[in-house]
Amino acid sequence: MSAAVIGLALLAAFFHASWNAFLRTGADRLWTVTVMSFASTAIALPFAIYYGLPEPGVWPYVIASAVLQVAYSVLLVAAYREGELGQVYPIVRGSVPLLVLLGASVMARQHPTLLQTVGVSLIAGGIASLSFGRGRAPTTSILCALVTGAIIALYATVDAIGVRAAGSAGAYAAWVLVIYGFLQPATFLVWRGRLAIDVRSPETRNALAGGVVALFAYALVVAAFKFGPAGPVAAIRETSVVFAALIGWLFLGEKLTPRRIAACAVVTLGAVCLGYRP
Repeated sequence: MSAAVIGLALLAAFFHASWNAFLRTGADRLWTVTVMSFASTAIALPFAIYYGLPEPGVWPYVIASAVLQVAYSVLLVAAYREGELGQVYPIVRGSVPLLVLLGASVMARQHPTLLQTVGVSLIAGGIASLSFGRGRAPTTSILCALVTGAIIALYATVDAIGVRAAGSAGAYAAWVLVIYGFLQPATFLVWRGRLAIDVRSPETRNALAGGVVALFAYALVVAAFKFGPAGPVAAIRETSVVFAALIGWLFLGEKLTPRRIAACAVVTLGAVCLGYRP
C-alpha cells in the first residue's frame, strides 16, 4: 500500500474525529448538526441534479438511509450532552464493527475467525473500560453511543444494498444527502418549533465548516478505498478513535488519563482486527 493511500486514510480518520469535535463544542448541538447538514446538502445537490432521479426501486433505500442518518444525528447529539468526545467517540466507533460481526454471526450463521474473536474481545474490553469505574462516561451517554453505533451499522447495511441497486455510488450518496438535508431541519422544527440562523454569526460559520469537514472526511475515505486495498484502509481509518482522544485533550480541555489512552488504543486495535482483510 502506497504512502499516498495511507495518508488519505489517516486524513479521513483525522477529519472524521474533527467534525465530531465541532459538534461536541456546539452550545446547541442539535442546532449545530442541523446547520452542518446544510453544507453537505448544498454540495450534494448539484451532483444529484447531474445524475438525475434514481430508479423507483432505489428510493426505499435512499429514504431509509436518510431517516437512519437523522436518527444517528439526534442520538449522537444526545450522547454528547454529558459525555466527552474522548469517551463517547470510541464507544460509537468501536461498537459498529462489533455489532456488524455479531449480527452476521446470529443472522447469517457466520462463524468469526480467530482474529475477529480477538477483535471482539479487545473492543468489548475497551468499551467496558470507558463505561465503568472512576471517570466513566454517564450511563445515558453510553446507551446513546451504543444505539448510535447500532444505527450506523444498520444504515451501512442499507447503503451497501442501495448502492448495488442504484448502480452508481455517486448518484446514490448524493440523493441520500439531499433527502437527509430536508429531513434533519424538519426534525429540528418538529422538536423546537423554529430554526433561527444568523449567517453572520461565528456559530453558523463554525457549523457550516463542520459540515464541509464531515463531507471531506467521507470523500477522503472513498478515495482511499478506490486506490488502496479495503482491509488495510479500513484498519487505518479506525485510528480516528485516537485522534478524537487527542483533539479532546488539546482543544476541548478533556482529561487524557492513562486509562483513557489505553481504552482508546484497545478499541482501535480491536477495530483493526475486525476490519482487516489480508
